Amino acid sequence: MPSFGPRSKSHYNTLHPKLQWILSDAILVIDFAILCGHRDEAAQTAAYAGGFSKVKWPNSKHNHDPSRAVDIAPWPINWNDKERFYLVAGVLLSCAYDLNITLDGGFNWRWDEGHFQLGKDE
Repeated sequence: MPSFGPRSKSHYNTLHPKLQWILSDAILVIDFAILCGHRDEAAQTAAYAGGFSKVKWPNSKHNHDPSRAVDIAPWPINWNDKERFYLVAGVLLSCAYDLNITLDGGFNWRWDEGHFQLGKDE
């Protein structure tokens, strides 16, 4: 059965409890890594400068403490296998639905398939 490795667990611990609930359910179904949870100002500035974020500090949902956004990737990571990203997305959305939590995915923006964030009403 898949489980979170040490790096994923450290990111998991920075997440809003609702994201933790979703991810805890999803990891029982499909293997994925948590790549990013909370970003402090330096991390957000670096993400923006590197083109990994479209917003500056403190306007990302990653900048909340606890983080209202998470970046994940199917494990093992293959950045070119978009089908696996969408498969993981389907599992996360299904788990969120079962928990009655609104979850938005970066796939809606067509450039950030591994990004998920709590809906505005959460």
